[in-house]
Amino acid sequence: MTSLAIKSEPRRVSPAAVRVLRVVAVRLLGAVGVLVGAATATFFLIQAMPGSTTDVLLARTQASPAVRAQVIAEYRLDDSLFTQFFAYLGKLATGDFGTSFVLRRPVWDAIGTQLPRTLELVAATLVLTVVASVVLAVIGAGRRRWARSLFSGVEGLIVAVPPFWLGLVLLGVFSFSLHWFPAIGSSDFSGLVLPAIALAAHPVAVVTRVLREGLLRTLDEPFVLAARARGISEVALRARHVLRHAALPVTSLLGWITGSLIGGAVIIEIVFSRQGVGRLLLSAVQNKDMPLVIGVVLLAATVFVVVNALVDAAAWLLDPRTREH
Repeated sequence: MTSLAIKSEPRRVSPAAVRVLRVVAVRLLGAVGVLVGAATATFFLIQAMPGSTTDVLLARTQASPAVRAQVIAEYRLDDSLFTQFFAYLGKLATGDFGTSFVLRRPVWDAIGTQLPRTLELVAATLVLTVVASVVLAVIGAGRRRWARSLFSGVEGLIVAVPPFWLGLVLLGVFSFSLHWFPAIGSSDFSGLVLPAIALAAHPVAVVTRVLREGLLRTLDEPFVLAARARGISEVALRARHVLRHAALPVTSLLGWITGSLIGGAVIIEIVFSRQGVGRLLLSAVQNKDMPLVIGVVLLAATVFVVVNALVDAAAWLLDPRTREH
């Protein structure tokens, strides 16, 4: 009895899987490029600032030439700028972010003690942005043209107001005059309200305008007319169908906003005397504390990359048309 050797055909990878793998590879390369670019720009900008790194390490005190020479040799400050950069970049690649020049503690320990307060402010700002934008956009989309123009004018005015000025106004009215909220940052909910409003004002104005225009465009789509013909209520139509389609452009916008909130928190935390990464970054820049500055910048860049990746994934799930590209 003869046996036939049957060759099994190699398993083919579907075109959809190839597209997904290609997109993931491109995103990973882009993420690495963003992080390396952020570290590079920060390193050379800090080096271009006035002042000596040796003086920072010596706490700006008078030291003997022998001590200064020892510090320079220990940190290899006598190497060329590019040699120092590539040496530091190599440490970053291994996860070694170094020790703060001023605080004399590991960078991630210094950031970790302040990060929860900043994340608390960013999370509150995002929740306020999403809720307020949806409510205002739905209200504005159902009004006449003159009312929508009024909404647009108010949104433009809010965008033109600097966040620090809005924060000072909120402090003057609701803290110093009405005494509804504490004037100096506290750890409870009352100390979070005014900073979140000040930080969310710009995003709310921008997202509301984009979402309202998306709602108006979607209301003219044929599927909306068909849904109305089937007798679906206006509230269910807007909540289940119109809002979902109109929210697609907003998801990308929210990703960009989320990535920029840590930078915006710098000013807000100073105005409201809140502890957080923002104030830590300002102090590090003023003291030319390069490891700490780069650590905070890379944290912000990582948040930006991760959030935008999540936004792209959400758009891929919500809109089947994006899966074709």
